[in-house]
Amino acid sequence: MALKFKFAIASDLHIALPHTIWQHPARFHLVEYSIPAFEEVLSHLATLDLDFLLLPGDLTQHGEPENHQWLAERLAKLPYPVYVIAGNHDVPRVETFDQFTPHYTKFGFNEGISEPNKLYYECEVLPNVRLIGLNSNRFDEEGQQIGWIDEEQLEWLQTVLDRQDYELNLVTIHHNVLEHMHDQSRNALGKRYMLGNTQQLCEILHRANVKMVFTGHLHVQDIAYSDRYDLYDITTGSLVSYPHPYRVLNYISDDLGDRLEVESFRVKSIPEQADFLHFSREWMGNHSHPFVLRLLTHPPLNLPLEVAEKLTPDLRYFWAYIADGDADFHFPHFPKVAQEYFEAFSDVPPKDNNVTLNLKRSLTMRST
Repeated sequence: MALKFKFAIASDLHIALPHTIWQHPARFHLVEYSIPAFEEVLSHLATLDLDFLLLPGDLTQHGEPENHQWLAERLAKLPYPVYVIAGNHDVPRVETFDQFTPHYTKFGFNEGISEPNKLYYECEVLPNVRLIGLNSNRFDEEGQQIGWIDEEQLEWLQTVLDRQDYELNLVTIHHNVLEHMHDQSRNALGKRYMLGNTQQLCEILHRANVKMVFTGHLHVQDIAYSDRYDLYDITTGSLVSYPHPYRVLNYISDDLGDRLEVESFRVKSIPEQADFLHFSREWMGNHSHPFVLRLLTHPPLNLPLEVAEKLTPDLRYFWAYIADGDADFHFPHFPKVAQEYFEAFSDVPPKDNNVTLNLKRSLTMRST
């Protein structure tokens, strides 16, 4: 059956009204520009014939009720449907779980939901197309927030997919399901962005022939592919950190097969910053030193501080290049162990920003 639709993704908005902004000397997030950046995105999307907009979590800076309220009221004015899920910033404490869904009953969650602390849902977004929004936010026994899907939700997901009553299932979850960076699942800095029980989820999705999952959280542009599960994890960077990206996607199913055309955009200018990308890149570079120094002096590199300090200038934009997507690193003058470590962060196919993914023939794609 022929199927064609267009949708957009904007992730990790971190909406923050001015009086709710908290300051931290090491933050990468330009939350003070969250609203003007989002408005720029909406201005562009207004020129497109969209079927829906997807927001994969971290809608607010820290779950502030007034920020949720502002966003819900703004989304209600849009001419196309919007679907949201909760990110870790949206439910920073256990007691905030049941405070999230009442704001978003028009955006995926059901009106009059009997158990508002269950932050997952299914809904029909188009004829024969279902969106499944999952909750990856959980608190462990020590009260620490982690990425995890509990057994009750996994059983619910299995039951939903077993019905096989939709031609296409789209899945969105805040935490990454596949690795988007070298050794992410074992690196202390990258592991916290991944779902802890990703294998259980991927096995369920694979049995149901789900090909795509849309994530956020990491603040980078990346598309990862698992040959084992025949699954793409399409993660979209944050609107409040460089390069302030968002995506427009076309799904097409016809005689040529099933494919997803991905096009990425950046918020290049806002009223407060004419050259927003340059300003933001420099902001990230200026705040990068503690981050890269930690990479150099902690496992697995464990370089002496005096050696690490000499390498940090070359890594000033390291995270900016990763966040931008399609990075290609070369550090021939680094010590061999450091050279191999950092060059391993170079991107692997498929392309992260502009690409057509063939959803029938694994790993067959065409860059655009």
